[in-house]
Amino acid sequence: MSYCDDMRKMIGNSPLIYVRPSVAIINNLGEILLSRYSGANWGIPGGILQVNESVEECITRNIHEDIGIKILSLSIFGVFSGKELINRVEESGDEYHAVAIGYVCTDYVGEISPDGNQGIEAQYFSLNQLPKDIDPFIKDKLVELKGQFENM
Repeated sequence: MSYCDDMRKMIGNSPLIYVRPSVAIINNLGEILLSRYSGANWGIPGGILQVNESVEECITRNIHEDIGIKILSLSIFGVFSGKELINRVEESGDEYHAVAIGYVCTDYVGEISPDGNQGIEAQYFSLNQLPKDIDPFIKDKLVELKGQFENM
């Protein structure tokens, strides 16, 4: 049982704030790794922080478990919160407020091998040709990221 599941039992449908570290993994061609659960929008791979782990431990654990890539180093991109990151689950009425911590990674090993048990897809995309079914908030942040790379 995860921390969020435990908290949800205690608070019912009340808003739950959680920490979601995410990482923009950029390959040597300048492409970004996006992931999604089957049928969902594309986004940045990440996880949900559990008790007794750092955000860096969380992100490296989740990326390795879900996608098969081992993160070797991370650089902070930004910390994000607000109305754009509120998620309401229609079936249950549960409300989640994310505090997203964005990282960039260009130093990693391994090949994409998504965890088939969770129905995860993952692939690289050019920052100039992102998929149409990408989360709008993520798309805006990727435009910012692209601008940072162009200014380097």
